[in-house]
Order: sequence, then C-alpha cells, then structure tokens
Amino acid sequence: MDWFDRVPKVELHLHLEGAIPYDALWALVQKYGGHPDVSTLDDLKDKFVFRDFPHFIDTWLWKSQFLREYEDFTFIAEAFARSLEEQNIRYAEVHYVPGEHAIKGHSIARYPKRLNESRITEALRKGLDQVPGVKVALILDICRDIDPEESVDTLNQARDLKELGLVGIGLGGSEQSFPPALFSSLFMQAREWGFNTTAHAGEAAGPSSIWSALNDLGVKRIGHGTQAIHDLELIDFLWKNNIVLEMCPLSNLRTNVVSDLRLHPIRRFFDYDLFVTVNTDDPFMFNNTLAEEFRTLAEFHNFNTQEIQQLILNGIDGSWLELEDKERLKSDFESAPDWND
Repeated sequence: MDWFDRVPKVELHLHLEGAIPYDALWALVQKYGGHPDVSTLDDLKDKFVFRDFPHFIDTWLWKSQFLREYEDFTFIAEAFARSLEEQNIRYAEVHYVPGEHAIKGHSIARYPKRLNESRITEALRKGLDQVPGVKVALILDICRDIDPEESVDTLNQARDLKELGLVGIGLGGSEQSFPPALFSSLFMQAREWGFNTTAHAGEAAGPSSIWSALNDLGVKRIGHGTQAIHDLELIDFLWKNNIVLEMCPLSNLRTNVVSDLRLHPIRRFFDYDLFVTVNTDDPFMFNNTLAEEFRTLAEFHNFNTQEIQQLILNGIDGSWLELEDKERLKSDFESAPDWND
C-alpha cells in the first residue's frame, strides 16, 4: 500500500449496485443457478468491459437480475462497506436504485420480482451498519429511463426514509435519451421535502444537459460534468455559483466518454478553480479504486500531494454533511498519521 491507499478519503459519486465486489456478485450468480454468460469469476470480470455508455447501461441491467431478495441487498451492502473500509474511505454518499422497474427499450426488468422500496432501503442500511468504521449516507437515484410519472411514487416512498440515512435524490440513467427537464417538478418536490439533489449531466450528453440540470432541476451538484469543457460560459457559471462537480475520470475512460485519460478536463477544471471532487462511480464495474483515481491524476495530470489533499477536502466540503460534521471530519483527516506522510 502506498500513500494513495493509506490517506483517508471520501466519495460523493458512487453507485452501490455498481460497487458490488466481484466475489459477492459471483456468490449471487451462483445462488441463482449460474448464468451461461459467466462460467468463472474471470468471465464475470470480463463482462464489465464496455464498448460505450449504452453498452454499460445494458450490462448494469444484466447484473441487476441477481438481486432478488431483501437479504441480497443486505449481503451486498455489507460487502460494499467493507470494501470502503479497506480503502480507508471514511465517508461516502452513495446512489442506489430501489424497486422493480421495466426499462424502456430493454426486455429485462431491473429486478425479477416486485420488492418494496422501503424494505430494500432497510435491507441496505442493515448491511451498511455492520461496518461501523465507515459512515454511508444514501442517495435515491431516479432513473431517467422510467416514466417520470412512475418515479413520483418512488419519491413519495422516499419521504419516509430519512431515518435510514437517505439524504438526497439523484438523477441517473440514459442521459443521452432523456433530458433533465422531464423531471423538473419531481426535483422541485424533493427539495420542498428537504432532500438535497444532484444529477448526472455532461457525461453521455453535452453542455446543454448540464445547463438543464442546473436551471430545470435546480441542483447544486453535477455528476460528472465532463462536457462542460466545451462551453466557457458554463465554466464561468459553475465557478461563480460554486457548483460541485462529482468527477469520475476512470469511469469516463472506461465508458469512452473520453478516449484518453490525458484528454480528461479535470486538470483544467481544477486550474480554473472549479469545485472539483474525485470519485469512482461504479468501481467494481470499472475495476478502479479511489486510490487508483488519485494515482492516475498524479501520473497523467501532474497533481501533486497538496493538490490531491485539496481534492479530498473538496469532497468533504461538497458533501451534504452538516457544517459541524464537515469541520470535524476535515480535522480528523488533517491529523491522521498518513495525511502528510
């Protein structure tokens, strides 16, 4: 383990279902009788190589068929939290998609049978609480591919889940096909009920998607935001309004949002003094860790130790923790033995 592994870290853009450790997902595949596409654990790992973003979505849906019982969610949540602990990730805000939904354009349902959304959340919290060394807050992810009217019921159920650590509402799914404006009223309702909000934008669509997320949804955090580099007026807006960018460089490389890590705009955004944070997105689908994200930023974009520390602290400042908790966490990090090692 090097400094990148040992230093304390946080994540703001992380999908729980995309962070199931390989051995845990393999156990679920075996539990449900195996699958002709994956005869070995290596076959399963090879499954997560993507041609493009739509192929990534298809594979995501394929994976979800192995989450069938509430106990499966408890199982993956505990395995996930232990993987965070092993990486010295002390705090994470984690997206998850509850319930069964038929996805437009796909023959596979998100889950093979109807599961209650509240009970899924309870099952996840039960697993997460098995690892007290990591604090995990939950973000309910609204899938764009689902009719917005159907998502209203999901939000209604979410209203009573705050006691389980649900702190925010996000928007994910096929950005290139379903613009943020379709969900404007839903996000307005979420904020009226006291939820924080974020949206994937500028990943699989251009700057106009980011503008829409900001103006139509009213979010203060943008998942990815990579394509903002093509709009100087947007960059200026992001800077003036202190919009948090939940950037995921290796994810963007693995889904071909960028063709080469050297072309990723994160260095320019950081130098523009934008509110940049670094995250893994779907680490066990992209075979990355947060330490690897920082390591590659040092290698390909010449981030030095102090700049990486700033990125980590940005993650704390950009989180939805209370101010007192942010200050306490920053103090803990800066006094950690490995912070200045």
